[in-house]
Amino acid sequence: MDYQQLLKSLTPDIYENLKRAVELGKWPNGERLSAEQRETCMQAVIAWDAMHKPEEERTGYIHTEKHDHCGSDESDSLDEPRPLKWS
Repeated sequence: MDYQQLLKSLTPDIYENLKRAVELGKWPNGERLSAEQRETCMQAVIAWDAMHKPEEERTGYIHTEKHDHCGSDESDSLDEPRPLKWS
């Protein structure tokens, strides 16, 4: 079985168990994950997310939309240093 077939065979329950194992660093039975197992599980979680979830719901997603910065004036340039405002 190749990697793509393995990913396609993962059920949502298995995905959640892998994700939980990565988060806690141990399997559901309490046995610790090795560094290699943790890395492999993390890769599987990321790949499963890419196949089954929209981008904004995936593990590791970072929202990149422009936003207002704390204490900034619209006329200020974000590239220039400015003093902090302690209020």
